[in-house]
Amino acid sequence: MIFKPDGHISERVIFPVTESQSNGIEDARFVEFDDGGRRTFYATYTAYSGKAIRSELIETTDFISFRMSPLKGAATRNKGMALFPRRIDGKYAMISRQDNENLYLIYSDDLYSWDGGLAILKPQFPWEFVRIGNCGSPIELDNGWLLLTHGIGPVRKYSIGAVLLDKRDPSKVLARSREPLVRPEPSEREGYVPNVVYTCGAMRHNDQIILPYAVSDTFSNFATIKIAALMQALQSG
Repeated sequence: MIFKPDGHISERVIFPVTESQSNGIEDARFVEFDDGGRRTFYATYTAYSGKAIRSELIETTDFISFRMSPLKGAATRNKGMALFPRRIDGKYAMISRQDNENLYLIYSDDLYSWDGGLAILKPQFPWEFVRIGNCGSPIELDNGWLLLTHGIGPVRKYSIGAVLLDKRDPSKVLARSREPLVRPEPSEREGYVPNVVYTCGAMRHNDQIILPYAVSDTFSNFATIKIAALMQALQSG
């Protein structure tokens, strides 16, 4: 898919083009991937045919030309895969949820095939007892990988929390939030999908994390937090 370079980026809309995408493409988790100095932007997203879901991949280097590719393997038959922004020990790495409840760490040699995986995060606190998922690609900090998560609790209430993973071995959980960082406020709970705050990614800017998120599928908001304050808020694992 190629767009005119003089067109505004807001006009570059990627539409469903295959049968697997015929009922929608959603929840794109964009990340800037550094592969030895070569910069590529990837986004994992959910393709929905009306009967089945699967994870697929968008690639671009300039936000003018986009390539869409299916992903293979048992781990791709669910939603919410998030790619690490660089290789780990020579392999591509993803956070995924292939059992609809827990978060897994998966590795791949070729970026397009994803099987197996190790469950590294399971629901632990009341706000995430139903299931947990990721809120976009991990963010590399000096003291580990920051993974934002969403938890589903009672009355299908979605909240956003955080986890710190070991930088060398992301299967090791160093700390996690006992309470949500962002939760639906009483004045914001009503909407197309009530009781939900949700995001597909955040970014580091200097000493803080900037988090855009949607509220009840009705409007969007931003939250910011200092990295030092966030580290203090996480409970050691």
